[in-house]
Amino acid sequence: MSVFSSNNTSQESSAFWQKYHFFILLFAAVVFKQLPLVSIPFNWLESYFHEISHGIAAIITGGNVVRIQLFANGAGLCTTQGGIGFVISFAGYAGATLWGWGIYKLASAHQRVAQGFSVLIFVLLVSSIVFWGRDLLTWFILAILAVIFLLTIKLQKTHYLQRLMQFFGLLILLNSLSSPSYLLDGRHLGDGAALASMTFIPEVIWVVIWFSIALLALYSLYKTARK
Repeated sequence: MSVFSSNNTSQESSAFWQKYHFFILLFAAVVFKQLPLVSIPFNWLESYFHEISHGIAAIITGGNVVRIQLFANGAGLCTTQGGIGFVISFAGYAGATLWGWGIYKLASAHQRVAQGFSVLIFVLLVSSIVFWGRDLLTWFILAILAVIFLLTIKLQKTHYLQRLMQFFGLLILLNSLSSPSYLLDGRHLGDGAALASMTFIPEVIWVVIWFSIALLALYSLYKTARK
C-alpha cells in the first residue's frame, strides 16, 4: 500500500470518528452499563457525585458535611448540618447530571483540560476519604474510584484519557437519567419525598424535573458534537 493510500485511510477514519464519536461513545456506555460486574464502580461514581453535590450545596449555603456514606448496591447518603434544605435536596440528582455533563464537556475541550480535570476529581476523592468517610465500605469504594482516576492520569497518550473522560461523563449521565426513577417505589423516601414535603409539589414532579435536566444535558452534548 502506498503512503498516499495509507494517509487517505487515516484521514477517512479520523473524519468518521469526528462525525460519529458521540454516538460511538454513547453506544459503548449503554452497553457497558448493562454489564453486571464491571459497571459497578461507575454506579458508585454516579452515587458519589450525587452525594458530593449534596455536600457542596450544604457548604455553599452555609452548612457543613458531617459524613458521606456509599454502599455496595450503588446507594449513598450524605449527612449535612445547616444550609438551605431545598437547595441541598435538589442538588443531588441535578448535581450528578452537571458533573457528567461537565466531565464530557471539559474533556472535549482539550486533552490537557481532560487531564487536569481528572487530577481535580482524584484530589476530591482523596479529600472525601480523609474528611467525610467514616466507615470501611465507604473508604473502600472511594479508594477504588480514586485508583481509577489515578490510572487515567498516568495514561501516556492524553488523547486516550480524553476519550475515557468523555466515556465516564456519558456513563454518569446515563445513570442520572435512570436513578431518579428509583424514587417511585411507593416508600416516599429520599430527595423527592423531602422536596415534596417542603413544597407540596408531588414527588413524581421532581423525578420528571431531574429526568428532564439529564435529558437536556445529553441533548446539549449531542448538539455540540454535531458542530
